[in-house]
Amino acid sequence: MVTRLVETPSQTGGPYVHIGLAPHQAGFEIFENNFGNSLVSDATVGERITIAGRVFDGSGTVVRDALLEIWQANAAGKYAHRLDPQDKAVDPAFRGWGRTGADFDSGVFEFHTVKPGPVEADGGRVQAPHICVVVFARGINFGLHTRLYFDDEAERNAADPVLASIEWETRRRTLVATRSERDGKTFYTFDIRLQSSPDGGAETVFFDI
Repeated sequence: MVTRLVETPSQTGGPYVHIGLAPHQAGFEIFENNFGNSLVSDATVGERITIAGRVFDGSGTVVRDALLEIWQANAAGKYAHRLDPQDKAVDPAFRGWGRTGADFDSGVFEFHTVKPGPVEADGGRVQAPHICVVVFARGINFGLHTRLYFDDEAERNAADPVLASIEWETRRRTLVATRSERDGKTFYTFDIRLQSSPDGGAETVFFDI
């Protein structure tokens, strides 16, 4: 006789998710060292960039309580992780991971980091410079995984195996951030759309991980 267990009910990320995951931003001093949106220090190697954007729902409304995490390689294309087999140097001054919530008033999120280098993948393939992004918010049962690519890396993007795996070429554009210069600093704008919206915004490609 086979005993079948009932699945435990799931729960979306509720209104207290920021207190648990980003307490300092929520106004609570709980940890001595808080996770934040800056992945760099003065000693970090690489081109300084700021990633900025907003998360939109299916009605085109800004999701003001979104929480985001990013994970990326350093300027040489090396992850700060023991499972990265590449023969490249780890930058001890680069954390490679960050977390932040959207600003509740504007809905804008920001990360201060360095532009990652291309990453060698299995079989000799090379992935274009990219940043892995995870989105959490009320109404979402599981974190939504996506990627950010750079619009000034067109040649590398065209050869990227992950982008090439997206069947509809027009949807690949939802993963490409737009570069701009402001006051001598480099910004990449990357808006995330949880669903297609009436204003014509296409749903961001998310990956089943």
